[in-house]
This record gives sequence, C-alpha cells and structure tokens, in this order.
Amino acid sequence: MADLNPASTPDHFLLFAIGPRLDFAARLRALDESARISVICRPEHLSRITESGNYLRVLAVRQDAPMDEVVALARTVHELEPVTRITTFWEHDQDRAAAVGAALGVATHSPETVRLVQDKHAMRERLREAGVEDTAAGRAYGEADLLAFGESAGYPFIVKPTAGTASFGVTLVHSPEEAAAAYRTATGDFPGIARLGVLAEQYHSGPQYSVEAFSEAAEHVVVAITRKYSDPKNMVELGHVLPAPLEPATQEAIGDHVGRVLDALGVEFGPTHTEIVLTADGPRIIETHLRVGGDEIFNLTKDAVGVDMIDFQTRQAFGDKVLPDIRAILESDRAPRCEAIWYTAPEASGTFMGLADGDEASSNPDVTVLLTPGEQLTGHGSFARIARARASAPNAEDALARARSTVNGLSFVFRVASAEPGTV
Repeated sequence: MADLNPASTPDHFLLFAIGPRLDFAARLRALDESARISVICRPEHLSRITESGNYLRVLAVRQDAPMDEVVALARTVHELEPVTRITTFWEHDQDRAAAVGAALGVATHSPETVRLVQDKHAMRERLREAGVEDTAAGRAYGEADLLAFGESAGYPFIVKPTAGTASFGVTLVHSPEEAAAAYRTATGDFPGIARLGVLAEQYHSGPQYSVEAFSEAAEHVVVAITRKYSDPKNMVELGHVLPAPLEPATQEAIGDHVGRVLDALGVEFGPTHTEIVLTADGPRIIETHLRVGGDEIFNLTKDAVGVDMIDFQTRQAFGDKVLPDIRAILESDRAPRCEAIWYTAPEASGTFMGLADGDEASSNPDVTVLLTPGEQLTGHGSFARIARARASAPNAEDALARARSTVNGLSFVFRVASAEPGTV
C-alpha cells in the first residue's frame, strides 16, 4: 500500500466499521498524536465509539444505503479536509472503504478484491479460473437447486449464505430430506450481513486450519497456522490451538496454497485470516477474510509467536513497511509456547441467568462468559456459545487439554419457560 502523504502534513484517516472492544483511534494516535480521524459507520456501531472527542466527525449511514450516497458523503469529508488514508480494522463495510478509496484516489483494497472475498461464490469462480482449486459450488435459489446440486456433486455438501461470517446459517446436508431446512437456515436474518443468496458447495473432509498471514506489496508471510475444531453438525467453531502441530512439509504446503489464493484474489496488503481443510489431496479453502482472525485468534497469535497483527496493521496504515519486522520476530529464538481456546455451546435454550459456580468461576482470568444475565441464548452461529477458556503450554496437546478441562468444568443456570397446558 503506497504512502501517499508527505511527512510534514498530519494524516487524515477515514475510518470505516468500528470493531468491537478495541479502540482503534487510540492505536492510531499512539503512533502519531497529530493524526486526524473521521469515521463513516453504521448507526448500530455508534455505541462502540468510546472516545468521541478523538474524532473530527462521525457519520452514521444505514447498512442498506446506496453506495453512491456513501461516496458522496466521503467526498464532502474530503472537501472539508483531504483524506490521506483509508482503513478498516474489521470486516463490516470493507466494500464501502474500497469504493471510497477508488473514488478519492486513496490507497486501500480494490473493490474487486473485496467483492471476491465477501462473495463466496465469486471467490470459488475466481479460484477455478486461476487454476488454484476446483471445489464444486453453485448458487441456490430454492430447495430444488440444492437437490440438483446434491445429485450432481454428491452428499454430504455444505449450504451457507453467500456472504457471512461467524458460522451463521451454515448446514452440512447429508441427504435430500435435509435440503429444505438447510435452505431456510441459510436465508435467515443475521446481524450485519447483507443478503446475497445461498451457496451450495462441495464438502471437503479433513482437519481444519486457519492461516494468519500478513501481506505487503502483494508479498505474503504466514504468521501462524491455527488448528481449528468445529461442531460437525452446524460448523460452529468450538476450539483453536496455535501454532498447530504440523510437519514442516505440511506447513509449507498450506502456506503455499494460501499464498496462491491471496494472489488470485488480488490481496496486496494487511492481515488475512484464511480457513482451510487439509484433505487427502492437499489444502482446500473454506473462505478467507481481509482482517485478523476472530475468536481471540489475534491474541493467541500475539502470545504464542510474538506478532501483534493489529499493531502491525496500524503501523502499515501509516505507510510503514512492516514485513521485515514481522519476519525478525518469527525468526527469533523464542521458547516454545502454544495457546489454546475452547468454547462451550450446549444444546440449550432459554434465558441465561449466570454461572452456577458463582464468583469463583467468574473471577478466573482464563474464563470469559459471553452472555450477560437476562440474555437469550440464540442458537445462531458463533452466538450459540456461552463461555470460553484460554490456556498456555509448551505444546499444543497440553494447551488444548487445559482449555477444554477448564471450560468443561463450568455450570450454567438458565430459565426455561414452562410448557402451556396440554402441550408436550
């Protein structure tokens, strides 16, 4: 990503998509206190702006606003004070950032790269055209399309929203009888996700991994490979451990494949989180994202290998060259350390009342409860999970065992509505 701003002029950032929990404005200003920041975000993200005094202006634009409206507002901001840099630290509104960057002539991901990453069917077509892989996939507009796909591609196969995250609406279909329910699940309403249709795709069998990588000038460096564990029914991710215990040749094969994927999609800079299945025929992609890994993976990466990907993303946003420093950390002589996290997602419904274990469990720094008392357990995607536990160890097996043992020792209290008289 080119540095377009003279060193003597304070940078004016146009920031999109305020992510949860992290004060990105503070991170930017920690590097340069003179940096000036404007924000275009969705109305529901306004509550995430914890330091409103640090922003020149904040524009809230509804999720379904036409892109021309967003670009027009950005041009107005640019006229008030020229925007020198555009960045987004999270997934939402990357399409807006790309469109505005193209309109203002400010470097960011290209609209085409964002489209290919966010539209899973378009990604599959591009990877096929580039000769990277040929996973069977097709859009579905009803149950009949899923039945036709199952007949041609075989069972089981995956059904999911064409655009989405957090395992929302994902179903593994084993038989024609399951097609109708899978289609309804994939067309549901999920927070912050635009409806772009339903995708059916070939199911790849094998262990799952994610590749945390960083790119600069279209060069990609693998920071860590994470072993992932998912619920076999709904694909909700239940656990992660990194660095994954892999032979060097397997690590190289995974890294090479992900590099080809990123090249085909036109990724030139920034962090990426790419999910893959290691099949008998080699790595096959599930999806990729132009951001750090969720589920605390960015923190696991920082603690396990020493690379704070968000800090490096912040530095790169100023135009710094960061790959040499990332490589230096990865090549340094660090003591072996693995980081693991495990979630609990019981098949329960009702109103969450709290931990049955009381203060003892809630005060454990390795435990995070994801629901607040009075909140409903939704059962949708990653939000079906109740709590998580983290653990460290010199090897992956011990780190994972410690995390699972901690979270499996928790007990929860739910209030469940009584059945109406005469019902079962």
